[in-house]
Amino acid sequence: MADFSYEITRELGVISENAKGWKMQLNMVSWNGKEPKYDIRTWSPDGERMGKGVSLSHEEMEQLVVLWNARDEEDEFE
Repeated sequence: MADFSYEITRELGVISENAKGWKMQLNMVSWNGKEPKYDIRTWSPDGERMGKGVSLSHEEMEQLVVLWNARDEEDEFE
């Protein structure tokens, strides 16, 4: 696996936590020294290990919010 670096530049919040203490978080993360992106992924209780996740640009996060706000609430969670 290729080496990479990351820096959590801002912790925005915890979305959920499982029984083993891993937390799904929304953070701003700089990957390999690039501009920070919104990042949703799980982190170990000590913050040293991470699970799979997704990183979104500002524009992608804005579109996600638009899609969320436009959803048909009658179809929610079907």
